[in-house]
This record gives sequence, structure tokens and C-alpha cells, in this order.
Amino acid sequence: MKTAAKEKEMDMLNGGIAGKLILFSLPLAFSSILQQLFNSADVAVVGRFAGDQALAAVGSCVALVGIFVNLIVGLSVGPNAVLASLIGQKKRERIPGMLHTVLTFGAAFGVFLMLLGMLTARLVLEASGTPESVMAEALLYIRIYFLSIPFMLIYNFGSAALRSFGDTRHPMYYLLASGIVNVILNLVLVICFRLGVSGVAIATVISNILSASLVIHCLHHRRDEFQFRFHDMRIKWTDLKKVLIIGIPAGIQGAIFSISNVFIQSGINSFGEDAIAGSSLALNFEYFTYDIANAFAQAAVTFTSQNYGAGNFKRCRRIFWLCMLFGIGFTEILSVVFILWKGFFVSIYTTSQAVAAYGIIRMERVCALEGLTATYEVESAAMRGMGRSLEPSVVTILGTVVFRMIWLVTIFKMVPTFGMLMNVYVASWIFTGGVLFVIYYMYSRKAFAQRM
Repeated sequence: MKTAAKEKEMDMLNGGIAGKLILFSLPLAFSSILQQLFNSADVAVVGRFAGDQALAAVGSCVALVGIFVNLIVGLSVGPNAVLASLIGQKKRERIPGMLHTVLTFGAAFGVFLMLLGMLTARLVLEASGTPESVMAEALLYIRIYFLSIPFMLIYNFGSAALRSFGDTRHPMYYLLASGIVNVILNLVLVICFRLGVSGVAIATVISNILSASLVIHCLHHRRDEFQFRFHDMRIKWTDLKKVLIIGIPAGIQGAIFSISNVFIQSGINSFGEDAIAGSSLALNFEYFTYDIANAFAQAAVTFTSQNYGAGNFKRCRRIFWLCMLFGIGFTEILSVVFILWKGFFVSIYTTSQAVAAYGIIRMERVCALEGLTATYEVESAAMRGMGRSLEPSVVTILGTVVFRMIWLVTIFKMVPTFGMLMNVYVASWIFTGGVLFVIYYMYSRKAFAQRM
């Protein structure tokens, strides 16, 4: 007899695909956009009420924060793919051990990353060329922010478990609740208590504690294989190995991807504080649009993992093409909205014309074509759903790190303008997406032929 919890699981193995992909992806995209909206509140509150120098201090930390966030998000692909595959293979009795392994590892590794981040913060900020005028505030912000890392890992790993059987609504609700708390605390701590960058960092830590607590509460109260029990927390090394085989390449890919942005940030920093602040505010709109592309990539991982585990290879191909179509299409719709009303959206974050000018340049060069990120993201996700994580990681590192560094020392050196620096993003997306498509096509043909 099925429990109520099981009846709510999405059937990814049978019936229509398009509608289910949208039902899965849009709450996920909306929750990510909500999270970014609340993160943007940090930037908006700092820019409006603490000044351009404080805004530049927070902006200088964007690349460093991105290294850790992308590492965490990449690692969470492992639990998602492995748990979804167990469902597809009808090996549900192995889910409890895998779930507790994942969450125990997440908590322990989160503490390690927190300490690592605090120890390396100054070195990375100096390497990215953070101006000395904002260094003290940047360090204060980032060191408080790093206290939230363990809770971010727990939230992302717990959400990955929920996504593996199709639940993207509960993570959205939890982000909504924690985000509202974040905004309220931002306003109170910055405006009322005048804590500046430390105020927004403290608000971020508290909101992450809340979201992690809510996802654990959800899993704890389930009545099926996904029920979490504190006394069962332990690591089964054979289970952890399966998760890390997929998660480590994806996590390293995300972290190194952000390291390339540290070098780009050094180029941005060379144009001064106005460019740093303008680039920082424009980056928010890229996150909003990228969240849609990434949501369909997450759908590709989960749906492909279940169907590949069940041997539904034709369905895997259809999942790939639908995720690609939806990822590019929905992302570009939001991109067009931002570009058409760019003046209004930029004015939300700053009253400075100089800062706004740099922000608009970045929006026109990068945000306008954000849909291209769906190409390499969906291709990588589909391969990870089939158990192949190393190849997309290597190609993405070559395309987004090596390619961008070559661009910085050649094209940008010859034409040292802010616009030419921004062009590196789109060029690297085209290169990476093209190479990954060829690899995905060759591997999927070989893999499906062998298993049919």
C-alpha cells in the first residue's frame, strides 16, 4: 500500500514529458529567481543606504562567493542523479542509506569549506585586484558570509533529494520564507542599526540557517524511504563514492568556472569602482535569466537519471531536446524583458549615472544572450544523468576557463574596453556548447546502442 508521500511523487517514466518538465522546472526556476531576488536585496539595500563604496565592497566578493556556491550546487548534482537512478532501477530499499550518507557528508564538508573560505578570503580578493579602499569592508562581508556555507550545503543536498522524485515546490516555499526574512533583516540591520555590509552578511547567514532547517524538517516528517532521522546519520563509503563520482567533477567544474570569473573580475576592477559597482548590479539580471536555463538542466539530470536507469533510452533523447528548447526559449524571454526596460531595472540598484552606464553595457553584451547558457548546461546535465560527469566537466573548464583566459591576454589586451571584456562570456558559451553537443551526440549513440 502506497503512502500519501509516495502518491505525490512525479511519474517521470511514463506518460507525456513536456508538461512534466515544465511543472518540474518552473518552480525550480522560480525558487532560484526568488533566492536571487533576495540576494539582490543585499545589493540594493547596500547601494541605496550604505553608499557606492559599500556596494563596490560587496561586488568585489561576487567572484569569491561564486566559487563556493557553484561548488556546492555542482556537488548537489551527485545526490540528485544517484537517488533518481535508484528510483528508476526500482531499488528503493537503498535510498535511506544513500540519503543519510549524503546529508552527513554535506554537514561535515560544509564546515570544512567554511574554514577554507575564511582562511583564503584575503588572498583571493587580493588576486582579483580588489581596491585597497574597499578591502576592509569586503573582508568583513565575506568572513561573516562564510558562516552560512554549512547550511547552504545542507539545504542544497536536501533539496537534491526532494528533486530526485519530482518535488520542486517545497524548496521553493522554503526559499520564499527565508528570503522574506533576509529582506526584513537587511532593512533593519542596515537602515536602523547602520551595520552596512556586515548587516547584509548577517541577514544572509540567518536566512540560510532557516532554509536548511526547513528542508531537514520536511525530510524528517516524511513516511517513506526519504525520511531523515538524526540518529541514522552516518557515511556509507560505497554510497558516498557513487555520489562523488558524479558530484565532484560537477562541483570542480562550477568552482573552476568561478575562478575564471576571478580573472575577469580583475579586468573589471581595472576600470575602477564605478565599473565594479555597475558590473555587480548587472550580474543580478544574468543570474535571474540563468536560473531558468539551469532549472531545465536540473530537470534533464533528474528525468534522464530515472529513465536511463529504467532503460527508456528513446525517452532520454526526447528529454534532452525538450530541455534544450525550453531552456533557451524561456531564458531568452526574460532576457528580452530586461533589455527592453534596462534603464528602469538598473535604476533600482543605483542613482549614479556612471555606475548605471557600466551596468547597461554588461546587460547589452551578456544578459541579452543568456539563453546560450542552456546549451552547455543541458548537454552536461544529460550526460550526468547517464552517469558521465568527467567529460562535460573537462570541456566546460576548457571552454569557460582556458578560453576566457586566452581571450583576456589576446583580444582584450588588443582592445582594452569594458565592452570587449564582456564579450568573452558569449564567445565562451558558443564554443563550449558546440563542443559539448558533439560529445553528447557521440556518447549517447554509443551508450544507447550498447544497452538496447
